[in-house]
Amino acid sequence: MTDLRDLLGIRHPVVLAPFGGLSSVELTAAVSEAGGLGSYGLYGYDGSRIRDTAAALRAATDAPFALNIWLPTGDEVTPGGDHERYAAALSDFFDEVGVEPPTRPERYLPSLEEQLDAIWQAAPAAISVVFGVPTGELVDEAHRRGIRVIGTATTVAEARALEAGGVDAVVATGMEAAGHRVSFLRPAEQSLVGLFSLLPQVADAVHVPVIAAGGIADRRGVAAAFALGASGVQVGTSFLATAESAANDAHRTAIRSTAADESVLTRAMSGRLSRGASTRAVREIEASGAIAPFPAQNWLTGRFRAVAGERGMGDLQSLWLGQSAPLARGRTAAEVFAELVAGIPA
Repeated sequence: MTDLRDLLGIRHPVVLAPFGGLSSVELTAAVSEAGGLGSYGLYGYDGSRIRDTAAALRAATDAPFALNIWLPTGDEVTPGGDHERYAAALSDFFDEVGVEPPTRPERYLPSLEEQLDAIWQAAPAAISVVFGVPTGELVDEAHRRGIRVIGTATTVAEARALEAGGVDAVVATGMEAAGHRVSFLRPAEQSLVGLFSLLPQVADAVHVPVIAAGGIADRRGVAAAFALGASGVQVGTSFLATAESAANDAHRTAIRSTAADESVLTRAMSGRLSRGASTRAVREIEASGAIAPFPAQNWLTGRFRAVAGERGMGDLQSLWLGQSAPLARGRTAAEVFAELVAGIPA
C-alpha cells in the first residue's frame, strides 16, 4: 500500500479536517507548514471566491494543501414557492438579530462545474469530496493534473464504492465526528458507526490508504487509529478550537465546555444531519418541526447565524463539535499538531 506521506507529499500523516464555512487560510497554511495536509472547505464558494482563496493559500504556504467540495446527491432543493414559508418559520431568529427575512435567491449553491473549473486552475495537491463517489471524469481530470483524490466514507460499503470509483485515499469518519454526517449510500441515521468499529473494517476492505476521522483529539487517539489500521488521521474539533481557526470565541467556549454526551445530531440548522452543540436555536427549530430541506435550511439559517457570530451570540449559531471536544486543549495549531504527531508510531 502506498504510504500516505508519499502519496500527498507531506512529512506527517496528519490531515486538517475541512470546515464548511469555518475554514481559514491561516489554519490551513499552519497545518501544511507543519508538515501535514491543510484542508480548506469550499462549501458554497463560487468560482471567483475559490480562485481568491487558492491564491491566498499559495501566498501563505508553498506546502501541499487540499481543497474540499460537497458532491451533489440529487435531493437538493432549488429556490421555489416554499422559500417564503421556510423563511417565515425562522422569523423569530431574524427578528432577534435585527435583520429582515431574506428574499428568494436565484440559487442556493454554485454548480459543481463552476467549482471544479476554479479548482483545476488552483491545482491543489489534493481534492477531497464528501457526500458521494466522484465521477470517473472528475477522477481522471484530477489525476491528469497531478491532483490526488480523497473520498469520505461513513460505512464499509461506502469505502468500497469510493475505492471502486478510483479515489487515492479514503477518510473513514466515525459518528463521533463534528459537523455533517456525509453518508451517501443510505440515510445518515442508518449509517451511524463509531470509529473503533468502522476503521478496522474499512482498513480490511480496501487497498488504498485509510485516514481515520472522528473522536481523535490527542496522541492517544492517533496511536489507537494506527493500531486499528489507519495510514493517517484527520482532525477537526481540536484544530477548530485554536487561535488560527475561523471559529469565534463563543464557538471555542462551546468546544471546551461541551461534554461528550452533550453534543447532538440534528437537522435543524442545515437540513442534513450534523453533530454539534445543543444551542437554543437547535432546540427551538427541532421543537417547531419546521425544517426546510437541504440546502434551503442551511441558506436561511446562515443569514441569522452570520450576524449572531459577529455579535458572539452562541445560542443562534451552528456550533459544530465532536464527541472528543473536551480533549481539545491546544491553544494554537502548532500545539495541537505537535500533540498529534507524538502519537504516530515510529
